[in-house]
Amino acid sequence: MPKPQTASDAYEGIRYSDTEQSPDERILANLAGALDRTLPVPLGTQLRGLIEFGIALGELPTGQRLPSVRELAERAGIAHMTVATVYRELRETGLIEAKPGAGTYVGDGHNSDGLRSHAIRKIQRRVEMLFNEAEQLGLAASVVSSLVNARAARGPTPTRPLRLVMVGNFVQTTQQYANRIQDHLGSDDAIVVTTVDALHAGEAFPLPCDICVTLAHRRGEVEHLVPSGIPVVGLSFIPAEETRAQLAMLDPMSRVGLVSIFPEFAALMKPGVLRFAPHVSAVDVRLITAPDLAAFLGQVDVAIYASGAESTVKKLLPPGRQALEFRYVPDPHAIRATLLPVIERLRSSIVSQEEEPS
Repeated sequence: MPKPQTASDAYEGIRYSDTEQSPDERILANLAGALDRTLPVPLGTQLRGLIEFGIALGELPTGQRLPSVRELAERAGIAHMTVATVYRELRETGLIEAKPGAGTYVGDGHNSDGLRSHAIRKIQRRVEMLFNEAEQLGLAASVVSSLVNARAARGPTPTRPLRLVMVGNFVQTTQQYANRIQDHLGSDDAIVVTTVDALHAGEAFPLPCDICVTLAHRRGEVEHLVPSGIPVVGLSFIPAEETRAQLAMLDPMSRVGLVSIFPEFAALMKPGVLRFAPHVSAVDVRLITAPDLAAFLGQVDVAIYASGAESTVKKLLPPGRQALEFRYVPDPHAIRATLLPVIERLRSSIVSQEEEPS
């Protein structure tokens, strides 16, 4: 079995890997190298988490080819059945898809070919109908083109404000995500928040709602919790700028302890921290449910915790020790490329409905 990567090398994603490797080889090495046998988390759970959070953080973009079951199992030194089971579960959620004869690829969260291609085909059909109608009325194609160009030049047509709902893991952090998204919305648009757990517990989904937004890897799950007809958009996330800056400023001699809430995130948290603090060597990880968590935190100089673990960590951390939240924020590129087109299509649809004669 090949020598495993060090933690600082593990699963840094395409944008941070050795440029001499092919994208497929980098992903294979990152996934295999990030599996941590010292964690009290099954390797299958770790692997699923690495892929899910890789999708959520934009490291594994839609359309990216994943290693085959055989390649990944042999490189990581785990059972073929473990990899096959993870891939099957992810296919069932729509996060990945198998293309016969071509391999396994990152999907768009649907079992279809996505909102964008569906919308384009819909508009293409309308364009064909428009030009056919114009021909029947005796109008030249150039006239129709001029009308379309004139309409495009007018810019967006004023319409009613939109109401979005952000579904996340914890209320406080989800509200922080929503505040970031609000900066990209119209001044009269609104965004409110709820959590996956609240919806699973039977809490009513906030209505009215035009668009639901969630984390990319939870999109399939959230779609089953949202009233029919409401589009669900999954966004990728990146580490917050303040988090990156704080990690870069850590004392190289610090003993750093990481506290993860979700088992599937534990394998990704350590290399995620070392990406921005490669100068720190003493780093270890615990789950928030670990029975020795208090003793573990008593031995570290700096505690870095996942969002949602603040109260527990600060309660157990000895006085005078530093505590940092490993915060993520919605990727602004994902907002512009994924969410805003959906918003504009919805606005156009509303305008068309308002303009139709009663």
